[in-house]
Amino acid sequence: MKGFKFSGFRPDEQGKTTFDTLLKLFLELLTYTSGDVGEALQWLNQLDRQYELTSEEYGMGDFIEDLKAKGYIDEDPANGNIKITPKTEQGIRKKSLEEIFGKLKKTRQGNHNSFKTGAGDEVSPDTRPFQFGDMLEQIDFTESIRNAQINHGVESFQMREDDLQIRETDFKTQTSTVLMIDISHSMILYGEDRITPAKKVAMALSELITTRYPKDTLDIVVFGNDAWPVEIKDLPYLQVGPYHTNTVAGLELAMDLLRRRRNPNKQIFMITDGKPTCLKVGRRYYKNSFGLDRKITTRCLNLAAQCKKLKIPITTFMIASDPYLQRFVNEFTETNQGKAFFASLDHLGAFLFKDFESGKRSILK
Repeated sequence: MKGFKFSGFRPDEQGKTTFDTLLKLFLELLTYTSGDVGEALQWLNQLDRQYELTSEEYGMGDFIEDLKAKGYIDEDPANGNIKITPKTEQGIRKKSLEEIFGKLKKTRQGNHNSFKTGAGDEVSPDTRPFQFGDMLEQIDFTESIRNAQINHGVESFQMREDDLQIRETDFKTQTSTVLMIDISHSMILYGEDRITPAKKVAMALSELITTRYPKDTLDIVVFGNDAWPVEIKDLPYLQVGPYHTNTVAGLELAMDLLRRRRNPNKQIFMITDGKPTCLKVGRRYYKNSFGLDRKITTRCLNLAAQCKKLKIPITTFMIASDPYLQRFVNEFTETNQGKAFFASLDHLGAFLFKDFESGKRSILK
């Protein structure tokens, strides 16, 4: 007896091989393990035992051999240590970009942005009638021909100036951005992993800028007891340390990096979950984890005011719900005349990307 067998449709699995499925999981696990290949493969083996990801035809050993053959991992013949390659580092960044930017395009959370149009490089869905001075490449010929057919008929087809429609473009500014990431111990306290979402956002933003906005610059600064710059390729390996939160050091380094940039538009994004608790005075560290310390917060507010004078807005993404910390962030933001988002971990990427994209659009005078 002939018939049909129906099963649930899984769009993510259509046309994918076992290697593709395992690779997606492997890249995700590498983010959580800070680039530790051995630990990521152990977790993947556990998932395989639980969910039967592999089969008798294609096992986990085959997957590891394919990772080596395709250039995702390298094995040191001297000691047998396995590490990821630049190809994998870029794969993690691309995956983060697809994950965060894909959610952003789908969800459209209630954010009322007003975009200005000008002679730019980003095509807009809006059109308008032709005006003297418009360039030939701005003409939307599909809409213009449609207008000509409506206005003059098909048999005596002709196109006049009144028929022409112009496709608007959004002007994109060149921007120098410093992304500050808090790597103090509180980023993994209270049973909540906050550093992994922060790393994902940093990797996604770096991939977006390097591929879509190559004229922009992005510097990444991590701050704990001290602050130091990290390369884009180092992002998957970031780990939280036994540090306090020296926000002052992070801001000072960010300002120093932006002084060297020639772009007229400069900005600082800061991802943090805790209060500033540390300050370096000479060679000594001044620390106070028990509430907001006036000596530390005053230095933070002074730097916020300096950034305002230099026309460097600071956008703070606060991953904390403590009312007294939010009051301090509000004061910090008011001093700088920047912006603050009290973001959950799930929506951190969406908040940052929307703010970055809205800042890229400006009116051309």
